[in-house]
This record gives sequence, C-alpha cells and structure tokens, in this order.
Amino acid sequence: MPPPQPSPPPLPSALASAGVLCLLIMLVHIAISGGRVAVTLTALELGRSTFEVGVLIAVFALLPMLCSVQAGRLIDAIGPFKPMRASAIMVIMGASLPFAWQSLPSLMIAAVLIGSGHMTFQIAVQRQMGQSTGEERLRNFSWLSLAMATSGLIGPLVAGISIDHLGHRSVFALLALSPILCFIGVMRMKRYLVTSHIKAPPSEVKRSVTDLFASKELRRVFIANMLLSSAWDTHGFVVPIFGVSAGLSATTIGLILAAFACATIVIRIVLPWIQRHVRPWQLIHAALIASGINFLLYPFLSQVWILMSMSFVLGLALGSTQPGILALLQHHAPPGRAGEAFGLRMALINGCQVTLPLAFGALGAVMGGVMPLFWITAAALGAGRWFTRDAELANRPTTDSHPPTTPPPN
Repeated sequence: MPPPQPSPPPLPSALASAGVLCLLIMLVHIAISGGRVAVTLTALELGRSTFEVGVLIAVFALLPMLCSVQAGRLIDAIGPFKPMRASAIMVIMGASLPFAWQSLPSLMIAAVLIGSGHMTFQIAVQRQMGQSTGEERLRNFSWLSLAMATSGLIGPLVAGISIDHLGHRSVFALLALSPILCFIGVMRMKRYLVTSHIKAPPSEVKRSVTDLFASKELRRVFIANMLLSSAWDTHGFVVPIFGVSAGLSATTIGLILAAFACATIVIRIVLPWIQRHVRPWQLIHAALIASGINFLLYPFLSQVWILMSMSFVLGLALGSTQPGILALLQHHAPPGRAGEAFGLRMALINGCQVTLPLAFGALGAVMGGVMPLFWITAAALGAGRWFTRDAELANRPTTDSHPPTTPPPN
C-alpha cells in the first residue's frame, strides 16, 4: 500500500478577503452604534436619571479601556479566530438581553458585553488586515474606515426608526440580527483565520506597554491619534450643548451632526486615491491644523449653513486620518506585537470617551459655557501638531506613497 500523501496546503477561501472582514466589522459596529442609542432611550423610557444614562454610556467604553491591551496580546498569541468568535457571541448576548429583560441591570450588562465584544473584534480585524503590505495595507485600512463610518450612520438610524415603530424591547432583537450574521461569517472563515496566523517567536523579555511608548515613532502616532479622536468626541459632545445655547432646534442640531457623519463617509470613499499622492503624516498634520482652526472659529458662528459647513469640513479632516494611523502602527509595532499596539490605541480612545464628557461637563459648569471647551480643544490640536513636527521627516523613507514591499515581521 502506498504511503498516504500529505494533504495539500489550504487554498485561500473565497470569504477570506478584506471586503468580507469589512462587512463583518460593520455587522458588529451596527450593534454598538445602534446599541448606544437604544440603551440611552430605553433607560430614559424606564424613568432613569440623566446621571444613570451617562454611566450607561460610559460603561460601553470602560471595560474596553481597561482590557484592550490584554485583548491585543491575546490575539497576537493565539490568532484572530477564537477571539472573533467569542466577541460575536458576546455582542449577540448583549444585544439580546434587554429584549428578554428590560431593566437598568440588563442595560448595564448589555453595555459591558457589546462594548467589550466590539473592542476585541475590531482589534482582531485591524491586525488581520494589517498583514498586507504597502499600498494594499493603506487601501485595506481605508475600506475598513469607510465600513466603520457607514455602520456608524446605519446603526443609530436603525435604532431610532425601530424604537418609533416597534418599541423599546423589539429594537434589541433587531440589533441582535447583525452580530448573528457576523458569527456565521466568522465560522465560515475559520480555516483561513486559523491558517493565516503567524505566531511570533517566544521572547524571554517581559513585555510592557511602556515598551511601546518608548518608541518615538509609536509615541507620536499614539498622541496624534488620541488628540484627533478627542476632537471627534468633543464635537459630538459640545455641539448639542452649543446648539441649545444658541437657540437651535433639535432637528437643526441633528443636521449639523449629520453633516459631520456624511463628510467622514465622503472622505473615506476617495481616500484610497488621496493616499497614492499624500503620505500618512501629511494627512495627519493637515487634519490637526484644519481641526484646530475649526474649533477656534466655531463659537463665533451662528448661521446654520455655516455651522453645517464647518461640521462637514471637520468631518473631512478627522475622517481622513484613521487608515494612515493604523498603517503607521502596524509598520512601527515591534515584531509580533501589532495586536497589542492596536489594543493600546483602543485603550487610549476609550479612555477619552470615558473621561472627556465628565471633564468637559465639569469645566463647562465652572467656566459658564462651552466656548472655552472649543478653544481648549483647538489649543491641544495645535500642541499636537508641534509635538509631531518632525514625524514626517523621520518617516519619509518608510511611509511614503510607495511603502516597502516586504511586510514587517508579525
């Protein structure tokens, strides 16, 4: 009897593509973007105070802030499949629980499960898409950013319409459908996700987050990302307050915020073309400057069409930077620690989402308005531009429009 022939290496799955990964993260992101709206409105419907609602929204980001670095390390060690599968299950459970049990504890548990599941799933997808090289990596991150922007618009819209027509209980059943579809997709991609993981060689040196901050290149990226993310969150937080103080209607305030969301989608559609001509740090520096000027001028304006235009320009600026930031993190991360770097980025973003509303609310009360908050944000963005002033020269050989064709060790 002839000896058994070795099985051929697995062929790439038709599902193993950047487009499918973008679709999967969209399905998870719809659950969290719509879940924030559904949890908020359901809590108010249950008669909960605004403080309790604020705590609920903070809970979405609190556990991810504390655990995202560990999640990134886990993904680096065992690969993306098991964390993505577990994350999808967590989001399904989180979205389904308030359908069966309408109470503050159930909403709190839902926020924890959805926020943590989304965080881990996003880190896994970012790491997986970052394994490509050169222009392909930038293009993948551009489509990933477009997918997130699109689902960020779909989720709240679905939640709001569903609550009006189906009620506060049924909206959670509807939101649970998208992570169920995501789970099915992850299981179909199992073979690819398992075989594509490249495990880093074991290291005898104990790893620490401070190692990532010790890298000047990574430190610049983290600081720029944190400032730009803070500007994004600040806009969503202060514009409604500013609009109310200016006598604008809720519909008008919604239109101003919608202009920002539409701009992020528009810029990410054309971003692959822009990135062929503009280097990542050039986009980041332009965004820091444009956003700083925008926040500086915003409080002096009152006409609705001007405010919508300013919001649109701000969306263009802030929406243009995420793919370049992700590509820079992937390129400069130590071997085998890309997931950890993405996790640290996520921890910093979630930290801002937890602390900024509390800090700015307190500052607004002390300062007697939101105008100083615009100017504080503008000053921080200007300081960030100064701090990263040498980043473009330092990274010119490796992050230009024609990055190296060899992938970083991973």
